[in-house]
Amino acid sequence: MTAAAEGSPPWRMTRARRNALLQSEPVQGLALISPTFLYALILLVLPILVVIAHSFWTQNYLTIDRTFTLENYRIALTEPIYRDLLWRSLYISLTVSLFTVILAYPIAYFISFHGGRHKSLWLFLITIPFWTSYLLRVMSWKVILGYNGVLNSGLMGLGIIDEPSTALLYNSSAVIITLTHAWAAFAILPIFVSLEKVDRTLVEAATDLGDGPLRSFLRVTLPLSAPGVISAALIVMIPTVGDYVTPKLVGGKDGVMIANAIQAQFGKASNWPLGAALSVTTMLIVTLMAGATVLIIRALQRLAR
Repeated sequence: MTAAAEGSPPWRMTRARRNALLQSEPVQGLALISPTFLYALILLVLPILVVIAHSFWTQNYLTIDRTFTLENYRIALTEPIYRDLLWRSLYISLTVSLFTVILAYPIAYFISFHGGRHKSLWLFLITIPFWTSYLLRVMSWKVILGYNGVLNSGLMGLGIIDEPSTALLYNSSAVIITLTHAWAAFAILPIFVSLEKVDRTLVEAATDLGDGPLRSFLRVTLPLSAPGVISAALIVMIPTVGDYVTPKLVGGKDGVMIANAIQAQFGKASNWPLGAALSVTTMLIVTLMAGATVLIIRALQRLAR
């Protein structure tokens, strides 16, 4: 009884002190600060601390050469490895553009001239493969073209080959096949739109004047749909030059492109100036090629008239 009585006052005093502390002005002032304000304060202060730490680390551990030089551009244009990778990238891009347009034009022509009331359905079916990830589609082609893949198994089942072929994967041909499939729909749609704008009465007039189907197509339909063909070629050519994922997964050493070299400079090599020079050089060359392609096609259109 005495012990309980002796222990009670300290407990009551502690509780009273706690209540007094909670009712004090400093603590109540902190309670008025909302969690949103604290979160915003942290977001404001944290980047400043990161910048200060980065500046300190740069000044003490890194030496940045800020001298203006074009040496990296000289390396990008004259070093055999980068020159060969750039030419390979341009070759693959132009080949993919050509094959994609050749594959896309008949499909777009069929939908436009023979699709009837099912045109929307055909376009919907074309876009279905693009509901999946680009990475998954590339991996699918890796399975198809692999040593024990679908294509090798089918050829062996038909008796065409006796053993699986290693020439289907990890080369530039595998990159071209994969990119052609990946960008086919992007070529079909602009060509289809261009074909939809072709006046059908002009085709009928050419037929009435004695032109056969092939001649009327070459003299009427193809020239009038040329803007769609140009758009499709440029839409495919420009991004495929800088493609990184496809040559990384299915290209192997024979299918490496310039984007892989740029990534290596920004990554393992830690040579950002050279990586930037390679990027700018590739961008300028692609721009010049795209402009030259447009001018050549327009000149051919004028000659055809």
